[in-house]
Amino acid sequence: MNRLLPKSLFGQTLLVLVAGLIVSLLAGSWIYSLDRSQAVRAVGGFTAAQRITNLTKLVQDAPREWRERIVAGLSDQTFRVSLSASPPAIVPNDDDTTVAQAIKEFLIDQLSLTSAREPRVSASPPDSPMFGGWRPMMGPGPMMHGFRGFGGFGGFGGFRDLQVAVPLPDGQWLSFATALPESGSAFSRQFLLSMGIMAIVILAVSVWAVRRVTAPLAAVSVAAERLGNDLNAPAMPETGTIETHQAARAFNTMQARLRGLIENRTRMLAAISHDLRTPLTLLRLRTENVENRQERDKMLATIAEMDSMVGATLQFARDEATTELWRPTDIAALVQSIVDDMADAGLPAKMEPARPVAYDCRPDALKRAIRNLLDNAVKYGKAASVAIQTTPKTIEIIIDDEGPGIPEQELSRVFDPFYRLEESRSRETGGVGLGLSIAQSIVQAHRGELVLSNRPTGGIRASIVLPR
Repeated sequence: MNRLLPKSLFGQTLLVLVAGLIVSLLAGSWIYSLDRSQAVRAVGGFTAAQRITNLTKLVQDAPREWRERIVAGLSDQTFRVSLSASPPAIVPNDDDTTVAQAIKEFLIDQLSLTSAREPRVSASPPDSPMFGGWRPMMGPGPMMHGFRGFGGFGGFGGFRDLQVAVPLPDGQWLSFATALPESGSAFSRQFLLSMGIMAIVILAVSVWAVRRVTAPLAAVSVAAERLGNDLNAPAMPETGTIETHQAARAFNTMQARLRGLIENRTRMLAAISHDLRTPLTLLRLRTENVENRQERDKMLATIAEMDSMVGATLQFARDEATTELWRPTDIAALVQSIVDDMADAGLPAKMEPARPVAYDCRPDALKRAIRNLLDNAVKYGKAASVAIQTTPKTIEIIIDDEGPGIPEQELSRVFDPFYRLEESRSRETGGVGLGLSIAQSIVQAHRGELVLSNRPTGGIRASIVLPR
């Protein structure tokens, strides 16, 4: 069940709103259908009672010999009228006392009847044995002036069929039998159309409102991911509600502090590396005066290695402090230029033909990362072979060498700064252990991934996977 639920804040909030909308529409439709039927029943009941009053006055004022013909003319299939010399057998139900009493009081008031000549009323519920069927729950409409007794019972909603017997002044009884009108189906085409239009409008407004509320959170997520790759990324716009404005300001402040921290560290590292050059130069001059040639050569080799480490560190610090602009670049042409330069220098490097691939990047930085990997492949793997593979979502630059490979337990450690393998990577071949660290840092700044793996046929495969 949880797999079907949305995972995002936007989806979950919208789901709650839509579920509430559906429940509210269903409840509103049900209440509307009850109220509609209630109004129809109330109007029908009032009309029937008023008609009984008018017909009773008509028959009562007519000559006795005309009453039979008048009653016969007034009676039809929906409104039965009869005249009798004795009161009809109308037995009130136990559940219709309030309704019958309200009708009786209305007739007494309209016909000016006395307590000795009270009408008999039976308001039969639809599930009674006499009528059978359906029991609605209705209430009187506002037009039922003077019919106050129906309010306490819920109006005409407690019955559907009505029987009334009214005594005439000369002892005859005028009887009426009718059924209150049905309201019909509440879910008409017009009703469903109006509900559908209302649902669409409310849903559209809900989507807009939820998107407006959750959009700043998505912007913070995107900015955080961008910050992880680029400290010099543009600041977040401080717009929106008070809360989002405060969150954006706090995020921009954090980004500025991190940028300042990195810049201070880079300046300090560059200063230390630069200052170490002076004592190294003095050591080299003093070493030249050592008479033992063997010791002098060892000392000079150590100083040269230290100078190489300082130079690499200084270059690393300078590169970190350099801010290069992003611009569209043909990755295939960029890699091909590096391979051509190495081949012109007599190094065993080649590249498989590849189609042009446009990519928005920092070309100088990415070029340095690829060159570091190619240098390692040539120095430690005898030869380098490059291929470019593309998918709709990624660009993969694959660099293979023909060396002895790297132990599996060491694959993750070779990215550590100044870490070098002594068994498979000779110290005498050069390098201070910063090449892979720099390459990984550059690739990660491009939101990519650098992966090293041992090839089944021997050698190392370095894969740069960049998102398109």
